[in-house]
Amino acid sequence: MTSLWNDIITNNLVAARKLFLPISAYGHLKGISTPSYDWKFRLMALFTLDFASYHHVLTAGHVATLQSIGVRPSYAQWIPPGYCENRLGYWHMPGPRFIYAQNGATRSVGVLSLISWHGIWYLIHLGPNPRSANVGQLYSPANGPGVVGPPGSC
Repeated sequence: MTSLWNDIITNNLVAARKLFLPISAYGHLKGISTPSYDWKFRLMALFTLDFASYHHVLTAGHVATLQSIGVRPSYAQWIPPGYCENRLGYWHMPGPRFIYAQNGATRSVGVLSLISWHGIWYLIHLGPNPRSANVGQLYSPANGPGVVGPPGSC
């Protein structure tokens, strides 16, 4: 999460993409006919749009300073094979948060979803999923530390 924060602040999309679930892993996990197409034209496309939105908000005015990362390890859950269109099971972490100071106030923004693949946590959704339009969106921005999670989902 700290690496993702630094990549967002410095607008380093190339480095941030290395934190995203690799296309090969996505292909193994998903039980859909075109995982490569879905990864490229939905997941990565939305990540790119969201990344730009996070960068804009976190660097508008005074650049935000990371105070902490909110996460609830008890929210991690095993997603079994066959659930959420997946062939394989995996660990899922919902809604960790960046808690930061900006322009004299404490604020926070969530990261929708992380997936563990071979013991490494990867980003799978930065902003909301699904969404009504293909535009960059922040997940659960809040004044103050906000709320981690919620638990559940895919």
